[in-house]
Amino acid sequence: MTYKAIRGATSVEFDTEKEIDLAVKAMMEELYEKNGLQDDDIAFILFSQTEDLKSKNAAAAFRSSTGKGSLLPLFCLQEATVHGQLPRIIRVLVSLKEERENVFVVYQRNGRKLRPDFVK
Repeated sequence: MTYKAIRGATSVEFDTEKEIDLAVKAMMEELYEKNGLQDDDIAFILFSQTEDLKSKNAAAAFRSSTGKGSLLPLFCLQEATVHGQLPRIIRVLVSLKEERENVFVVYQRNGRKLRPDFVK
């Protein structure tokens, strides 16, 4: 079986539940829309967030802010701490059940700095 994954990242200005909810919702809604996704297309979703984000787990923010993913396996982990890394970053890796010819990544806010080659 062949898989395809879709990546994305965003950031928040302040470590609050509301900011994390809003940032994750915007990123995931764009990712779903650009890729024509439904929950049934997804095998699992992996979120990571930098160590300075402690107010809310990004996976929980996804479920609570979008109403999606209620039956999907979700996991959130803390990014490795690296000198010079961008602060308050949330990343996502969406693993699809089936191969797709084209997928569209989503990098928003300061997350765009992580992959300027993908940002127009």
